[in-house]
Amino acid sequence: MEKEITFIINRSEITAGTRGASLGPDAIITAARVKNSVLFGSHEIFNLPQMNHLLDQSTPYLYAKRINGLKQVLEAVSEKVSSELKNNHFPIVLAGDHGSAAGTLAGIKNAYPDKRIGAIWIDAHGDLHTPYTTPSGNMHGMPLALALAEDNMECAKNDVPLETVTLWDELKNIGFPGAKILPQDLVFIAVRDTESEEDALIKRLSIKNFKVEEVLELGTEQIAFFALDYLKDCDVIYISFDVDSMDPKATSYGTGTPVRNGLIPKQARQLLVSLGNSPKTVCVEFVEVNPCLDEKLNRMGEVAFELLESLVNSLKK
Repeated sequence: MEKEITFIINRSEITAGTRGASLGPDAIITAARVKNSVLFGSHEIFNLPQMNHLLDQSTPYLYAKRINGLKQVLEAVSEKVSSELKNNHFPIVLAGDHGSAAGTLAGIKNAYPDKRIGAIWIDAHGDLHTPYTTPSGNMHGMPLALALAEDNMECAKNDVPLETVTLWDELKNIGFPGAKILPQDLVFIAVRDTESEEDALIKRLSIKNFKVEEVLELGTEQIAFFALDYLKDCDVIYISFDVDSMDPKATSYGTGTPVRNGLIPKQARQLLVSLGNSPKTVCVEFVEVNPCLDEKLNRMGEVAFELLESLVNSLKK
C-alpha cells in the first residue's frame, strides 16, 4: 500500500562545528527545482522553528555547545515526528546538522512507546560522544548517546559543570523518559571515523557496524538483508542518512566532516531503497548537506536529491 509521505524541514545547525548546514534542506529543494521536479509540490511540507540565532552569541556550555537551544530544537522535532506518525504518515526529515536526530528518535518513541525501535545509522561517524567525552563540544557528535541515554562515564575526561549535566539529563527525557533505543537495536553502516571513547562504547555495547569493505564485498542487497535481519525483533525502524557516509571524491566536499573511502551514490541509493521499503520502516532522515563547503557548486544537494527521489518513488509503488 502506498505510504502518505510528508516532509519535515529542520534547518537547525547549532550542533555543527562548521557553518552552512542550515542551508542543506534548501540546497536539496533547489536541486529538485533545477530538475523541474514536482516532488516537493506533491507532498505536505512542515517547516520547524530553529534556534540558529544562538550562533551569533557566545555559548557558556564548553562541553555541549548551545545545549540550551538544542532542547527547543529536539522538542519541536520530536513533537512533529510523533504527530505525523500518529496520523499514519511517513515522515521524511530533511535536517541541517545531525544533532537533531535525537529529536527524531524521541518522536518515534513517543508515537510508539510500547514498541522496540530499530535504528539504521548510515554515516561516517558514530555520533556516540557525550559531554563527558567530547573533544569538541559539538553536539552533532552526540545524538545516539542521547537516544541510548548513555553517558559513557567509563571514558569520561571532561569535568562537566552541573548546569550542563542538568540540561543533558533533560535532553535524554524529551518525548519519552530514558532510552529510545537499545544498543542491540542499533546498526551502523559505513561508520569509519570514530574516536577512542566511541570505540570503547561500541565495543562495550556490541554495536553492529557493517563497514564499507563489507558493502563492497557482499553488495548492498545482502547488507540491507543482514541489517534488517539483525533488527528482526524490532517493531519499527528508523533510517538516518548522513551524506558524509559517501566518499567525497564520488560526490563533493559539501558536508561538514567529509571522510574518504565511503560509499558511492549508487550504493547509498540501493541501501536507502532496500531499507526504506521494509514494512517496518516508518521514518527516514537526511542530514549534513552543506552547500557553503561544496567545491562543485551544489553537487551534494543534487546527489542528496537524487537519492531522496529514488527513495520516494520506491515508497509510492
